[in-house]
Amino acid sequence: MNALQRFEHKLEQMISGAFARAFRSAVQPVEIAAALQREVDNNAQILSRDRRLVPNTFHVELSATDLERLHGYDDAMGRDLIDQLKDHADSQGYVFTGPVSVDFETADDLTTGRFRIRSQAEAKVTDNDQRTRTRSARAVLEVNGTRHPLRAPGLVVGRGTEADLRINDPGVSRQHVEFLVNGEDLEVVDLGSTNGMLVNGTKVPRAVLRDGAEVKIGRTTMTVRLDAHLDGEA
Repeated sequence: MNALQRFEHKLEQMISGAFARAFRSAVQPVEIAAALQREVDNNAQILSRDRRLVPNTFHVELSATDLERLHGYDDAMGRDLIDQLKDHADSQGYVFTGPVSVDFETADDLTTGRFRIRSQAEAKVTDNDQRTRTRSARAVLEVNGTRHPLRAPGLVVGRGTEADLRINDPGVSRQHVEFLVNGEDLEVVDLGSTNGMLVNGTKVPRAVLRDGAEVKIGRTTMTVRLDAHLDGEA
């Protein structure tokens, strides 16, 4: 029994056929599982001979009718889809850069029985900065749905454990860039990384940052927000 067959059998056991009845003549769970597996296969990027990087965040777009039929089953189905993706990744030598998530969304242009999948590789972000957080920061850094204060004298970003902000992206060096905070001035400096950095789409070794500036290292884009405050700060 392959992974998709095991997934379908597990769903049938879990909901005793109720899901299948709800989805008659509409999108079938096993179709979504197969499409997610193809999405992973089609977007695998080679890291080494035995390791390939694949997306870890997935958005399943459905018609309003199908999404309504899914209501009540989406959490359980999402968990089993994630398990199925992890099993497939293990068997193929795929690497996820962060937690795997599967979300369901409505799309106005889709009719009943049709769906599509969007995916991306979104690196796990770990804040190792041990400095006090009682003082508010004038700027924050938005990375993959997380927000981190930018305080003087600065913040080192990289893949290594010694970085203040650690990003689990194979294209990021152990200490990749440093954000420098000096009063009202904010800059970013490349720390001699292997792949360099892009600031607003241009490869540069150093740049002054304004509100909304985007700094890309590896496959990860960081956005600067000035005059912003983290929730819970004074």
